[in-house]
Amino acid sequence: MAHKTDIEIAREAKKKPIQEIGDGLGIPGEHLLPYGHDKAKVSQDFINSVQDRPDGKLILVTAINPTPAGEGKTTTTVGLGDGLNHIGKKAMICIREASLGPNFGMKGGAAGGGMAQVVPMEEMNLHFTGDFHAITSAHSLLSAMIDNHIYWGNEQEIDLRRVQWRRVVDMNDRSLRQITSSLGGVANGFPREDGFDITVASEVMAILCLAKNLKDLEERLGSMIIAYRRDKSPVYCRDIKAEGAMTVLLKDAMQPNLVQTLENNPAFVHGGPFANIAHGCNSVIATTTALKLADYVVTEAGFGADLGAEKFMNIKCRKAGLAPSAVVCVATVRAMKMNGGVAKADLGAENVDAVKKGCPNLGRHIENLKSFGVPVVVAINHFVTDTDAEVAAIKEYVASHGAEAVLSRHWELGSEGSADLARKVVAVAEGESANFSPIYPDEMPLAEKIQTICKRIYRADEALMDKKIRDQLKLWEEQGYGNLPVCMAKTQYSFSTDPNLRGAPTGHSVPVREVRLSAGAGFIVVVCGEIMTMPGLPRVPASESIRLNDAGQIEGLF
Repeated sequence: MAHKTDIEIAREAKKKPIQEIGDGLGIPGEHLLPYGHDKAKVSQDFINSVQDRPDGKLILVTAINPTPAGEGKTTTTVGLGDGLNHIGKKAMICIREASLGPNFGMKGGAAGGGMAQVVPMEEMNLHFTGDFHAITSAHSLLSAMIDNHIYWGNEQEIDLRRVQWRRVVDMNDRSLRQITSSLGGVANGFPREDGFDITVASEVMAILCLAKNLKDLEERLGSMIIAYRRDKSPVYCRDIKAEGAMTVLLKDAMQPNLVQTLENNPAFVHGGPFANIAHGCNSVIATTTALKLADYVVTEAGFGADLGAEKFMNIKCRKAGLAPSAVVCVATVRAMKMNGGVAKADLGAENVDAVKKGCPNLGRHIENLKSFGVPVVVAINHFVTDTDAEVAAIKEYVASHGAEAVLSRHWELGSEGSADLARKVVAVAEGESANFSPIYPDEMPLAEKIQTICKRIYRADEALMDKKIRDQLKLWEEQGYGNLPVCMAKTQYSFSTDPNLRGAPTGHSVPVREVRLSAGAGFIVVVCGEIMTMPGLPRVPASESIRLNDAGQIEGLF
């Protein structure tokens, strides 16, 4: 099996009709809205009908800081879900949808790999059920309505220099980062500076993923701040009456998408905020619904635990009243070697010393995760080049940090290869009582929340914030936003803001470049270092080699 590519394996999948997958969860056929034969949305009526059921156990999968060697977080999430079903548990997975932009750039798909994949793979990495297009459209409608409001007399007295609402497109397009709009004379409106972010960075995406239902969605959309007046008072989305029509565009996108793994186990794939610029978790509605339908729900948070897991705990769990029973932190021998200074080309050769040297990155993530009061299991995602001595070095290191590392071979063997990991996760989730709590209280001042994350999670000496940023935070506190959590936007490759600083650095500072208020989503975005909310394409983008072959199949997407 190992020599086949992910896409070849996915094409050979023996998929069941999506109605059968729904039957297994007790979802009647009339409550599944099919998109073809292998994917469907679950109706809001059905979601409402299961709210009184008890919750299953929630397992979060996170990872060390990503390296070019690959960690396999989604692959492990899928493998663990399959493994739990294999050992007799009723389990379901919840993952995010893929953004189009990075698929044509350099990141590739987001549906797992090897024998641990979610299918239909090509569709999930392209248009899927149209959720991201709906988010782009709703966001664009508001953009159009803002400039239209200004054009027709500007009743809300919006200061053209202080329009906060940027435009979005689901593509990596650096040339749109900063633009001038409404050029061309009186008929086209009032020229102003503008810019584009990628769709997954839109506050609409964050809201879709945090809203509990359509009513909550509409209220949150209405609460978004779109601009400021000359007296610095905020103008809300509801002031120009856009939230109703935006909700209409998002009505279907709010419903979770049901698909299946290669082993025909159920998966919700819904929402997709990035973890380096947004909160990096799948939707609350998918996770809370899954918890009513399964005994175990395995979900993941994007990038390393310093980003995705921190936001999962401090933002998603806080907002949705969730508490994980255990956390699985994914590591690979290859990534440990890279953290230990080995070049990518040399990763195939045994190097136990480099593994040991790279382990402190993993150690810090274990400590950070435990500080939320949740038990941690380390999953060593197995690669064929790993040697027994290298695996033993990680196991020994993890044991010295009061946790256990389990070798998992789900990529190669599917659920058989992840059964040991599944048993360990069950033992921990049912044996150790999690005492979960976020690492800062709601009432802590905003600047202190930022310092808390920088010091406790990144182990920085301090967050550097100039007077302008501190004054902005104080103003938001005076306006009643002081209770919001903070959402850090920073590089995923390091605990610091320097992407080249691997391992477990100390003695660094975190420069805060700007802060943005996402009043509808309910958090403050803290932009650190050189992070971009609109990525660019690499010199040789993946899109150059994506095409249809003679059999009408997609090539080059993975």
